This record gives sequence, C-alpha cells and structure tokens, in this order.
Amino acid sequence: MNHRSGTWFLPAAFMLAIALVWEAAVQWGGTPRYILPAPSAILAVTIAKFGLLVRHGLVTLAEVLLGFVLAAAVSAVLAVAITFSRTVERTLMPLIIASQTVPVFALAPLLILWFGYGMGSKVVMAAVIVFFPIVINAVNGLRSVDPDLIDLMKILEATDRQIFVKVRIPASLPFVFAGLKIGVAVSVIGAVIGEWVGAREGLGFLMIQANAQLKTELVFASILMLSLMGIFLYALVAWAGRVIAPWQPEQNKTS
Repeated sequence: MNHRSGTWFLPAAFMLAIALVWEAAVQWGGTPRYILPAPSAILAVTIAKFGLLVRHGLVTLAEVLLGFVLAAAVSAVLAVAITFSRTVERTLMPLIIASQTVPVFALAPLLILWFGYGMGSKVVMAAVIVFFPIVINAVNGLRSVDPDLIDLMKILEATDRQIFVKVRIPASLPFVFAGLKIGVAVSVIGAVIGEWVGAREGLGFLMIQANAQLKTELVFASILMLSLMGIFLYALVAWAGRVIAPWQPEQNKTS
C-alpha cells in the first residue's frame, strides 16, 4: 500500500468500524430511532433527501465561504498593522482577544438584530469565529523572519517594500495557511450557529426543523453534510497551501 492510498484507507476503515459498532449497538439495543438512529437509516435518509440537503447545503456553503473570505481580508490588514506598529498592537490585541471570550451564542442574536435574518448575519458570524486564528498566525509568521536576513537585505539596499514582499510574506505563508486551515474548519460552526438562532434556509435551519419534528435521521444527515463540507474546505485550503507555499514543513513531511 503506497502512502497516498494509506492516507485515505486508514481513516475510512476506522470510520467504517465505528459505523458497524454503532449499527450493531442500535439494532441489538433497541434504541428508539428518534433518540439515536442507526447509520443505515441515516444513509437512507441522506439518499432520499439528497436534493433537499444539497439545496440547504449550498446556502450554508455560500455563508461559510463569504465569511471566510471576509475574515481573511480583515485579518491580513490587521496582521500587517500589528506587525509594524506596537501602538496598533497594544490598542487592538486586547480587543481581538476579548472578542474570542464572548460566547458565540451571545453574539448571534445581536448579529441577527443588526444584519437581519438573511445571509449577512451568518457571514459575519462565520467571520467572527474565523478571523482570530488567521490574524494570530499571520502576525507570528510576519515576525518569524530571521533578523540577520533583514539586515542582509538592508545591506543590499533593499527597500522596505522589497523586504516585505520578498522576505516577510514568503516566510509568513506557512503560518498563514496554518491559520487558514483552522479558520476554514471552524467557519462552518459560525454559519450554523447563526442559522440556529434565526434563518429561513441552510443546514442549520434544516436541523432545527427536523429536530422539532423528531426526524433525527435528517438531523444526522445534515451533520454528515456539514462534516463533508468541512473536510472538503480544509483539504482545498491545504492543497492551495502546498501549491502556493511548497516550502511548508508539512509538504516536506508528506512528499
């Protein structure tokens, strides 16, 4: 078995083993389906309601992507400002840290009030959750440059712009993509929480509706779609990192 096939075989085998144990426990234990449905029942509902799941899933995916892009853009500006200005760092870092101490469920009703029941509040919620790991990793990356290399560039009469573009940005990319991978994985949580609090469509909305009707299989099917969405987005960002910054340590380990 080569490395690439082994990367997928082991997780798939582990998940299959969990599903088999789960199936056996539900079937033999006589657990009511509205409490814990069997994986076979969840799969059947996923297939039967696939069109419905995709329709709501595309709404959630749009919210996640827009929130992720918004967070990445804001994080890039904040990271540069914090890196080059101690005043900005002392002013903004306490606020950035404080923003992560507020429970997201406390923010969601306010965002619904401010931005309405449409997509805007979900996008902002996803961005709020995502931006912290991105901005922190970006700042660490921009500051990770060897000072001797900076001094060498100055000796060679490089401008601050050249140093930033040719030295700081390449050095920061492994850190940035580490933050992006964390951010894109948790961005799904922000969008779904926003949909739980108030929405008319999306997988979070579908889960609330299904739960109210004791359609637990549909709740688990929605969770399955969200999990697949998160895995896909994480893999997409990881692939982009390998293409844009092939010198990342992760690339060296997996090649």
